Amino acid sequence: MKFKLTLDAKPSNHTIAYGDKLMLIGSCFTENIGAKFKTHLFELSENPYGILFNPVSVINTLTEIMDRRVYQANDLFQHNELWHSWNHHSRFSAIEQKDALENINTSIVAAHDFLKSANRLVITLGSAWLYHLTDEAPLGQGQVVANNHKGPSNWFYKSLMQPNTLLESLQNLVARLHAFNPNLHTTCTISPVRHLREGLIENNRSKAVLIQAVHELVNSSKQVDYFPSYEYIIDDLRDYRFYAEDLVHPNFAASGYVWDKLVETYMDHKTQTIMKQVAELQLAMSHKPFFTGSAEHQKFLQSCIQKTEALLDKHPALSLQDHLAFFKAGISK
Repeated sequence: MKFKLTLDAKPSNHTIAYGDKLMLIGSCFTENIGAKFKTHLFELSENPYGILFNPVSVINTLTEIMDRRVYQANDLFQHNELWHSWNHHSRFSAIEQKDALENINTSIVAAHDFLKSANRLVITLGSAWLYHLTDEAPLGQGQVVANNHKGPSNWFYKSLMQPNTLLESLQNLVARLHAFNPNLHTTCTISPVRHLREGLIENNRSKAVLIQAVHELVNSSKQVDYFPSYEYIIDDLRDYRFYAEDLVHPNFAASGYVWDKLVETYMDHKTQTIMKQVAELQLAMSHKPFFTGSAEHQKFLQSCIQKTEALLDKHPALSLQDHLAFFKAGISK
């Protein structure tokens, strides 16, 4: 008897390999997947404005990165002793205004240079609900915000983005991205994180808007494909045991399942082989021996050194120098 439906991974023509440069942008689920890319030592730029949930903020961020916008003092506001930007996550906020500006502008310059030479952009959209600033908010002129920075409720009003409006905005973004970097391919995905602040029904309305617009975008552009992270959680796993205690965020097992599907979809056999070797060395670095000077541990370190050097010989672009130094530092003199 069959108790569940399974969504099989379909190998993509747009593969991801070592040597590729990937920018990930979007919701908190982006950071879960980004951590796995980092663990496997892919070259990565992740959320240069911080976590973003709504499409307007994602589009605004990428546009400002391409334009290499320079933020000025009058772009920031002060609230709860900190200086903030309405376009950025609170991790860019600071007690001193100059520090917040430096954090923001340094990130934009780095992201601009990275995006110019990247060949993969992964956009994860979280919610089609938009929060706008009222006239009572600092700098408020009805614009959409990326983060509320714990401002009072009378600073905001919300609206639901419509599929046609979103589609047009995404199409314009893709055209702009292609002009900026013709080698860039974009992968879109929908975050499986539920936005319960809006309510279950409102969350589903929001996800429906995102899904409709993104699939229309994929159908209209060869530069964009879709990865079904939302469907892997909602339709394939389809069980609250794959969520954290808040019943909102996918747990470690669920994120690992989606990662495995992503690997099956975008990484060929050669890349997967290298990933396994990298993961083995990462695990070796976290190994805590009881007796560091024992012959057994010294033999283990020598083996790790040989494996690291062999992998570097074949793939010199891999960031394994720290691993090699770590293993060599443990060798008894």
